Formats: sequence, C-alpha cells, structure tokens
Amino acid sequence: MRRVVVTLPGDGIGRQVLPEALRVLRAVGFQADYVEAPIGWDCWLQTGNPLPKATLELLREHRLGLFGAASSAPAAEAEAALPSRLQGQGLRYSSPVLGLRRQLGLELAVRPCRSLPGLLGNFVRRTAQGGIEEPHIDAVVCLQNTEGHYAGVEWRGIPAGLRSALEAHEHMQAFASSPADELALSCRVQSLTGCRRAARRCFAWATAHGYQRVTICDKWGVMDACAGLLLQAAEEVAREFPNLQCERVLADALLLRVSRRPDAVSVVLCPALIGDLLSDLLAGLSGGIGFAACANLGPECAVFEPVHGSAPHYARLAPAIVNPCAAILAGALLLEHVGETTRARRVREAVARVVRAGHVRSFDMAGLPGGADVLGFGVASTSQVGDAIIAALQEDGRRCLV
Repeated sequence: MRRVVVTLPGDGIGRQVLPEALRVLRAVGFQADYVEAPIGWDCWLQTGNPLPKATLELLREHRLGLFGAASSAPAAEAEAALPSRLQGQGLRYSSPVLGLRRQLGLELAVRPCRSLPGLLGNFVRRTAQGGIEEPHIDAVVCLQNTEGHYAGVEWRGIPAGLRSALEAHEHMQAFASSPADELALSCRVQSLTGCRRAARRCFAWATAHGYQRVTICDKWGVMDACAGLLLQAAEEVAREFPNLQCERVLADALLLRVSRRPDAVSVVLCPALIGDLLSDLLAGLSGGIGFAACANLGPECAVFEPVHGSAPHYARLAPAIVNPCAAILAGALLLEHVGETTRARRVREAVARVVRAGHVRSFDMAGLPGGADVLGFGVASTSQVGDAIIAALQEDGRRCLV
C-alpha cells in the first residue's frame, strides 16, 4: 500500500532542510505521497494558533509526519507580534512542537547520536601513551515526551485556590511573603501508566536495534516523587526484557560520564528536560547539531524531525547555507519505522560517505561560523549537500547492479 506522509515545513530553516530530506527519500526509491500541512509561526501570525486543527487531523489520518522546524517566542513577545485584529483576545502562544506531542500522544522521543568518521566536531581524547584517539559514539537518548516537566501544567501568577493548597506543604513557607502575581509554578506531572508505556517503548526499541543496556537517568534525592515513579516503572518493565541490562545513574553523574567517555553510553531513558540537555551534549560530541535527528513515537502516530530548531538568522540568507543532514537522517528514521530498513541503511551510508570524502561540506562541517559570505570560503550550500548525498545513493545503486 502506498503510504502518505504529512510534511510540516514550519518556518525558519525548516523550509530549507525539509525539501532536501524529501529529495533523498525519493532518490532512495521510497514510494509515498506527500501532503503538506501548516504549522508554526506563520500560522500564529495569521490565525493566532500555531497548531491548526486541520494539521492534527491529517496526522491522525495518515499516522506519519516529517517535520522541519518551528519558531517560538516568550508569550508577551508572541502576542506583541500578532496583527492588531488578533491582539487583546486572550490568545497565548504555545510551542507547536510540544502541542504535536501532547495532542497525538507521541509519548517517547528517540534521539540517536552517532559519530561519523571525518567530522571535525567529533569528540577526541588523549590516550595514556600521549596520543590522540577518536572513539566511536553510538548513544540513544529516549525522552518522555508528554509527561514530566513538559506536561505543560504551569502558571505565571498562582490562582488563590491553588496557592492555598500549595501552602499545606511546609516548603512553601519560604514563599509566604511573595505576592501571588510575582510567583510562577511549573509542575512535573507524571503517571505510573505513562512511565510504563515510555519505558516499554524504549526497551523494545533498544532490543530491536541490538543494544544491550538501558540506563535510567533522573535526579533522585531532589525530585524523589516523580523520579521514583519513573524508576519504578522502568525496573518493572525491565523484567519483560531479560536480555537487556538495566542500570540507574543520577543525571549529574551521567553528564560527567558523557563528557569524559561518550562512547561508554548506550541507550538512556530519562525525563524530557534532562533528555533535551543530554541529547544536545551528545550531539555536540558526535559531530554537531546538524546531524541530530529525532523520532517522536506514539501508539498510533509517529513524527520525525531534526532537533536543531528554526534558526531564523540563517533562514534569511540566500542561497541557503544550513546543513540538511539532520532532516535527511530524520527521513531515515521514518524509513526504519515503516519497515524500509534497507533504504534507511542506504541513506545513512550515503551521508557517511559524503562526510568521509570531505569534498562537500556545509559551514558547520567545515568548522566555520555561518554568515552571508560563508559560501565564498568553499563550503557547500544546503542544496549542494543534498546533491552530494543523492549522488552517493546513485553510486551505491549502480554498485548493487554490477
């Protein structure tokens, strides 16, 4: 059956990198129809809603999405950017990415962080003999997408009834003299059922991809209630996967381990806030954010994306200069999700060959700062990187025919 993929370019550089991912999917022979849907900052400016209902309905119908990027801004700035006809109506900007995850039940984000030989940004360290080694990093960060700190339960200015309930806790005495409108509250809300679902999906993904260990990472001792719930769920679910080792490591201890031995990290299950920090650190050690892709997985729908954000300061440049590899690798995750494992492998290998050859490099791959004049230093544009990856795919295809 021919699949339908809902494409969500969004705004900023999302509109520059997503077309390259689609070009590569077509070049590798993936048979699908593509339906574009609006999301992001332009929707906010036009309608006061960055996540249209019609977009959610398309994703629920077709169950596959490929996302570019969407801009965000603090609530006051977002409201001030609205046209006058939409101001003063109580509209409040909220992240469309988080909205997608909550509305579609995309309960687990999977972020592989794999180093590719030839990238200048790869982690290196000294050996005991005084030499330099570049270890291979193959880590996967699995984040709880829809619970925890990212559940979206927060207030700026605490309602009277809620404040009365909070003051039953002894630690609220420290805030007794603060006016309610000068307080803010962001809740970490988790359920045992949600933690079990996320853990089961994480362990199943690790098993399917040949990993042997899952590390449960949180901040016990500071957030015992929620951290304890995630740990309980993970250790219960671990009994269903006897071939996987399961360990627990405090978040600060794991960050220290990653900074010294990122190659010692395998699959990590953690709440979203910790996972966001950890996955960006690992991305920085394995070549840079230009190669960081993410699969947002739920029981009925999956949305794939690069994690680099909308970078509007780059989006204004023409021709486009940003690295499309993260979006292209997000496409490989989509292929893998629908069972097209051979095509997914071919895409990853084509990206790796281009990186290893070193002839075509975006500015970040070349270790240069981005700017309007950067192409004059011999680096490749966004489309030229896409061209090189497609050429590597075609060369691979010709070898297969020989």
